[in-house]
Amino acid sequence: MEASSPVCTPEIVFFDLETTVPNKAGQRFWVLEFGAIIVCPRKLVELDSYSTLIRPKDLSAVALKSARCDGITREAVANAPAFEEVADKIFTILNGRIWAGHNIQRFDCVRIKEAFAEIGRPAPMPVGMFDSLGVLTEKFGRRAGNMKMATLATYFGLGQQKHRSLEDVRMNLEVLKHCAAVLFVESSLPSVMNGKWHNPSTMVTRSRSNGKLVFREENSRKSPPTTLGYQRAVPYTRGRLGEMTEGVRKLLCKAQETKSLNNILKHSHSLFR
Repeated sequence: MEASSPVCTPEIVFFDLETTVPNKAGQRFWVLEFGAIIVCPRKLVELDSYSTLIRPKDLSAVALKSARCDGITREAVANAPAFEEVADKIFTILNGRIWAGHNIQRFDCVRIKEAFAEIGRPAPMPVGMFDSLGVLTEKFGRRAGNMKMATLATYFGLGQQKHRSLEDVRMNLEVLKHCAAVLFVESSLPSVMNGKWHNPSTMVTRSRSNGKLVFREENSRKSPPTTLGYQRAVPYTRGRLGEMTEGVRKLLCKAQETKSLNNILKHSHSLFR
């Protein structure tokens, strides 16, 4: 029988869009930037990345100056490729992978579908979806505040959010790793994290007695006293220690005279009778 081939786990693609922000009724969102990283699902390490600015059909919708220091201006996208020029690349990156991002279900996924529909092409399809906004709100709670990416990044000391696609998805991944680490510690040490831990000077030790492990508490930082379970039989008693020392001295003298390993071994058995 042939060995079954290992199941290939789909890669995760974290992606983010930067868009215009409508300020009047009837205005639409225009995609200004697409950024993505492909991540190994088993190690959560970045395998590949891609980002591009995108020139919207209506350049007047883009501000001449951005309110953010690293924001996207009209000048920045004036010579960028149009969406149809990068659609093939974006489709290849997204299609058939697990989609991940912050608030992508309500925003980024909708904008992707709109952009592909506008050029008359089918949109890419995910094999799974991981929206970190919903997952972290449920699992991590609102201890970090309003759960926006900028707030989460500040909470974990990861710096300021750049509001640029590639930087934001990398920050998204780091935030997830930090949250996962905290949740792992909390689930592993619930009594500690809930403030129910016993005296920190108390430690639990174990000894082996009659073939069974016995656990007990010690109230000192010093090493626990040796129990009968740890005492090993020795080939001599304390009373014979001096006798053994004298025997070792005589044996070394003979070794110096004969310089023969065989003679040392011949006489060594008398030490441990």
